[in-house]
Amino acid sequence: MEPFVKLTGIVAPLNRVDVDTDSIMPAQFLKRVERTGFGQYLFYTWRFLSEGKPNPEFILNEPRYQGASILVTGRNFGTGSSREHAPWALLDYGFRVIIAPSFADIFQKNCFENGIVPVTLPQQQINLIMHKASTESGFQLVVDLELCLITDVKDEEINVSFIIHQDKDTHDFRRQNLLRGLDEIDLVLENEEHISAFERVRGRHGGLLRDLQ
Repeated sequence: MEPFVKLTGIVAPLNRVDVDTDSIMPAQFLKRVERTGFGQYLFYTWRFLSEGKPNPEFILNEPRYQGASILVTGRNFGTGSSREHAPWALLDYGFRVIIAPSFADIFQKNCFENGIVPVTLPQQQINLIMHKASTESGFQLVVDLELCLITDVKDEEINVSFIIHQDKDTHDFRRQNLLRGLDEIDLVLENEEHISAFERVRGRHGGLLRDLQ
């Protein structure tokens, strides 16, 4: 996956709580296994009316949020089923950062595995970002994963440190993987030489692990 170090992007506000994965990526579009092409279905039942026309009242359909790469939203984002298609759709649409007070555990893990940074901030900071993104056209933030710092492009009203996981060790581990662009498979492949050596030795012993002490 693509490494994430620092991003300057337009912020789109989605002022809803408990947004579930079926709302993010409706079940009727889960027929493909490729990770690309799902952006067109993101928030489909909210973005489009029943006849298939764009819903003019949905926030992402407003012209000022076109090209947004940062989504700020409410608590418990990504609740519901564990479908990995939800972060696939968010990433394919263009979002690299999701800012919320809290995330559903499995959704948060799926974000890490797909190169999306799930930023956790206190509700007070969420409210400020939500307000500025709603009232200032083209409002942008800088998200620096090396420094774990979010700043406002125009002024210094927003200058806040963030975490991507409540557990410090998990935060550090996931942060390094995002910076390097590594998912769990990549981490395994980094040890491919050692794994192959182990398998060769095990093969000579008939596959019995007790003989490798």
